[in-house]
Amino acid sequence: MLRSASAQIFRQVVRYQSTDTSLILERSINKVQLLGRVGQDPVMRQVEGRNPVTIFSLATNEMWRSGDGEMSSTGDISQKTTWHRVSVFKPGLRDVAYQYVKKGSRILVEGKLDYGEYVDKNQVRRQATTIIADNIVFLSDNVRERT
Repeated sequence: MLRSASAQIFRQVVRYQSTDTSLILERSINKVQLLGRVGQDPVMRQVEGRNPVTIFSLATNEMWRSGDGEMSSTGDISQKTTWHRVSVFKPGLRDVAYQYVKKGSRILVEGKLDYGEYVDKNQVRRQATTIIADNIVFLSDNVRERT
């Protein structure tokens, strides 16, 4: 009973009906948080007739231990690094990112996923995934901390 009532309230919160009863607008979420290290100093690009954009790469790492069971302290530690392309369009944030984000900096990026296509120099159609940054939190100086 409680689950049913909660589900109904949730649906009412995220669903808005327009005056046209056949059109129902539902809210959705496209939110990304990445914590990692900057792989290259940012570059600022501007295409004619468009606002400039600051672009940089961010590396995130995933680590796991291979072995018998989750609680095992034996086994090899494996690591996978994933590289993300981050674009900053917001006027104030774009300039701060260009000036203060440096290679090796540890940062938290909040934003949304964007999928697009482009044609490379060999006229081959490629797909690209980009993080459109809404916020950047600086977590370290420009150089990596040593322990």
